[in-house]
Amino acid sequence: MKRQPTTVRIARWSATNPWRAICLWIVFVAVASTSGLVVGSQKADIVDMGVGESGRAAEIVDEGKFDQPAEENILITARTGQLDRGKADAAAADVTERLRRLSEVSTVDPAVQSPDGKALLVGVKLSGDPKTATERVEKVLDETSAAQGKHPDLLIEQTGSASIGVGINDQVGKDIASAELISMPITLIILLIAFGALIAAGVPLLLALSAVGASIGLAALASHVFPAVDSASSVIMLMGMAVGVDYSLFYLKREREERAKDISHVSAVEIAAATSGHAVVVSGFAVIVSMAGLYLAGDAVFNSLATGSVIVVGVAMLGSLTVLPALLAKLGPRVDRPKVPLLWRLSSRPDRAPRLWPALLRPALRRPWLTLLLGVAAMLALAWPALDMKLRNSNIDDLPKDVAAVSAYHHLTESFPTKGHFHEIAVAADPARSADVRAALDRLALSTQDSPLFSHGGPAKIEVSPDGRVTTLAVPIPFAADDPKATESLSLLRGSLLPSTVGVVAGAEFAVGGDVARAVDYADHQAEKLPWVMGFVLLLTFLIMAATFRSLVVALTALILNMLSVASAFGVLALVFQNTWAEGLLDFTSNGAIVAWMPLFLFVVLFGLSMDYHVFVVSRIREAALRGLSTKDAVRDGITRSAGVVTSAALVMVCVFAAFAAASMMEMKQMGIGLSVAILLDALIIRALVLPSVMTLLGKANWWPSKMPPRRALGVPNDVTHQVGRPAPRVTDATVRLPVGRPQPIVGPPGAPR
Repeated sequence: MKRQPTTVRIARWSATNPWRAICLWIVFVAVASTSGLVVGSQKADIVDMGVGESGRAAEIVDEGKFDQPAEENILITARTGQLDRGKADAAAADVTERLRRLSEVSTVDPAVQSPDGKALLVGVKLSGDPKTATERVEKVLDETSAAQGKHPDLLIEQTGSASIGVGINDQVGKDIASAELISMPITLIILLIAFGALIAAGVPLLLALSAVGASIGLAALASHVFPAVDSASSVIMLMGMAVGVDYSLFYLKREREERAKDISHVSAVEIAAATSGHAVVVSGFAVIVSMAGLYLAGDAVFNSLATGSVIVVGVAMLGSLTVLPALLAKLGPRVDRPKVPLLWRLSSRPDRAPRLWPALLRPALRRPWLTLLLGVAAMLALAWPALDMKLRNSNIDDLPKDVAAVSAYHHLTESFPTKGHFHEIAVAADPARSADVRAALDRLALSTQDSPLFSHGGPAKIEVSPDGRVTTLAVPIPFAADDPKATESLSLLRGSLLPSTVGVVAGAEFAVGGDVARAVDYADHQAEKLPWVMGFVLLLTFLIMAATFRSLVVALTALILNMLSVASAFGVLALVFQNTWAEGLLDFTSNGAIVAWMPLFLFVVLFGLSMDYHVFVVSRIREAALRGLSTKDAVRDGITRSAGVVTSAALVMVCVFAAFAAASMMEMKQMGIGLSVAILLDALIIRALVLPSVMTLLGKANWWPSKMPPRRALGVPNDVTHQVGRPAPRVTDATVRLPVGRPQPIVGPPGAPR
């Protein structure tokens, strides 16, 4: 007897041992979730995230082991009009007294008046490791808030790296909670429409949530190898809900379809495992391979995002193959309860011929050339703005202004310009050369005083490490990080000022860091790594598709169609976020660019998710072709049979992704818009127009170098128990191979009594 596919064997064991499978899944989710909470996650710091020369500057500073405590700034200004100096001094004294009592504070500096006399600044240094300052700054924020309550006529604000970090973390948490609040009910409604029953709709949602919970815990463990960035939790939530619901939806729809043929629950689960389960494995591995391509970029942001995505997709795939069959076998017909009367009548007839999709497919099947040209032209028109896409790193100027610490930062830099952006020059040299290095940096600082590209005011801020090996100089600039003048000042430093001063010190190694340098270096780094990542994803995806469908043509068309989806998403992203017309609609302020890491991340995610639908649809088309249908009939049959579940799955993904468009963080907003638009276009244009047109035109060439069985004059058995991608048993006109028993002869025409 031929060995059954792994998906079928796993499903059979789960279906025949449901309580064991369910308990094992509960234990897995509980252990994964709690282990992450116990161990905690390791956040990526500035050294982890560094690339290029700015990355080397961060490493040099880190090697110096400077005793640099985390710093916070308390800014005191008038709410309206001129600042009352007497009230401001009293408020500063109150703040100073409050903060000096805290063990989390090491020193509080005397209040300093701004050059324009409109503000007082109280500098605060926190005790302990600066890398964990966000864990201790809460009490300082509480005291600042208490001082504000005591002096209501003044505005008392706090800002600094730690307080901004706390504010952003809180805002991200609110954004995720808001996205869940929006997407969960909509997802449940879509699933209710798809299944017409509450339990059937709730199962995919429950499994997706459990996959997200387990993945967050596992990602916390993995962060000790690949340090986590702030966006990682958002990506896990976004990807987990999308693929978790989709995979369960594919499986559950097919199981219901087979169960409607009056076969046993276990047999229905096995057939679903052999077809939809196999498609889930292929699409899941395609997504994982795509996301793994991000590791080739070689930086902490992509390493973290790739790790979170790979984990959550793998966990969602595991759940759909193990605990889902157990739930379906245990629930049996009860999965279709309680029934929603109207929706149940619409969804409870899997054998009923749909009307909408045959009508949508008619142009592609009757006039494939014209439909193909129109579909491709529409996608290319949407992709056109991507040719003018501009990339830049997000920085503090792009953070939401409604975060109190961010708003305070902007007020601080208005009153104290030297507290804004600066270039950090790091020099490593033999301690014996320390005096020469300092003298060279003094000359460099003096030379910047004659240039309008740098801020002026106060002596040069030079620091030397305890061992004398590392010396740093902060060179402030009066521009935002994305201002062309800021980039010009960086080029001046790197191109002439540093080589002519520090460059003449024998044995000295120097590098320029800071926000501006990081943005420039990161863009260059991406341009260098992008071809390697894209090449890896394209090649591996091609190989997976070719091996799955035994067809080089299917693999090649999959790549081309998915590239169309990705290009159109990039075009829409540039059209929306590089212009101002959508600012009021989406509540953002355009900076004329896309977040630097967004295109590469969207490329791998969209390529993986597009393969999700492509595998599922083409699998159904191949099933029909293996039954002997003509290419046109196979395309009609396969897409019509899969249209309902693909449409439902696409709507779920669109809703989950679109919910993040309401987030306040620019990264999350761009991610939500890019992914939701791409999935929508892929489902409506690619799968309804372009894919059927291409496959109709190619005919039998779709399956090259495989060969499809010839068309037959008599009826064709609906044998779907074979593994997707493998030739079905050859069926003659006189014999039908039933799932069980010996071949039975057909007596008379198809449909006649036997």
